[in-house]
Amino acid sequence: MARIHDSAGRDRRPGRLPPRIATVLRPELDSLAEDIMSEIRRTIPEYGEPPDSGARLELRASVEQTLRTFVDQISGSDESRDRRDQLCRALGRSEAYRGRSLDALQAAYRTGVQVAWRRVAEVGRRHGLSSTVMSQLADALFAYIDELASLSVEGFEEARSRTDDERAELQRRLLWMLVERPRPSRAALERAADAAGWSLPAEVTPVALPPRARCVRAALGDDVLADLGGAEPHLVLPGPLDADRRAVLLAALPERRAATGLTVPPGEAADSLRWARRTLALVDTGIVEDAGLTAAEDHLLELWLLADGALLDQVARRRLAVLARMGATQRLRLTETLGAWLETQGNAVETAKRLQVHPQTVRYRLRQITEAFGEQLTDPESRFALEAVLRAGRLRERSPSLR
Repeated sequence: MARIHDSAGRDRRPGRLPPRIATVLRPELDSLAEDIMSEIRRTIPEYGEPPDSGARLELRASVEQTLRTFVDQISGSDESRDRRDQLCRALGRSEAYRGRSLDALQAAYRTGVQVAWRRVAEVGRRHGLSSTVMSQLADALFAYIDELASLSVEGFEEARSRTDDERAELQRRLLWMLVERPRPSRAALERAADAAGWSLPAEVTPVALPPRARCVRAALGDDVLADLGGAEPHLVLPGPLDADRRAVLLAALPERRAATGLTVPPGEAADSLRWARRTLALVDTGIVEDAGLTAAEDHLLELWLLADGALLDQVARRRLAVLARMGATQRLRLTETLGAWLETQGNAVETAKRLQVHPQTVRYRLRQITEAFGEQLTDPESRFALEAVLRAGRLRERSPSLR
């Protein structure tokens, strides 16, 4: 059952619709949302932005939710109404934060209800709904859109009453919740994002910046959360780092140096930022090549192998103990040979090619290795541990500070 707010803020209810209307409308919602978004993009320039822009994503989430809530209310359920109210108010706040009037949003509402009514009329004819029911449905739909617009006006006025400093503080608080421990609940993040006028996306991508990094904040866009003044400056981008977002990010970083974390759900942003910071540290030590904008996703193995240096030392000490009794030259040769042999899955010829020595030399060394390591070379778990330790050791050799 649809509701609208009168000027006193009370609810008025249009006539009750047959619950079966919800059954015939629900299968239409996904395609209807797509049709509405297509028409809005075509007719309203303010929403003709890239698909992953904050405004577009926010509007799409609101369209999908308001359609679901309308059908839910026809079926007699109000469970999704609070979420719809949050999203509609957030749309109004976003327009205020972007320095725009409500003209574009109101035009989007008008466009949405026109597309929705055409679909509803088509469904009504297809299912043989009576003229009385269609009239009630029209009243409910147009009353519902008035309610949505009213909620957005509330959000718009609320945002205009806040100072820029208040908004910045709310966004700093939201960013802190995203990247610090303990992990917040989705509901807590939604409340903080709603208050800050930030549409909480399904995924985020944290970015670690070097200390005292120069960053053109205005070039990042309003939908990017940023802490540029701390000892470990960082950003949180909504959605994945696609080509458009990457170009914007590089334009905002004159020194063109940063590390991006993995694209994850908002509740996992703290882990992703930690990986991004660790990637940046590996770039600083020379273990990972500086790609300008270095992606942690491209170096997951290095991050894993070097996650705990002290623990790695302990594993290496135990797994490679038999080499400690050898001279430095022999130990180096056998270590290189063992690593290459494990990586080539026990192929002596391929090992020789990798080391650029004669196969007979490799076979001689392998006899020494077999004598030293014994059953470790036939046990799958031991072989895995040996290969991991040797790979990590080679990575550490790239940086004197980690040896």
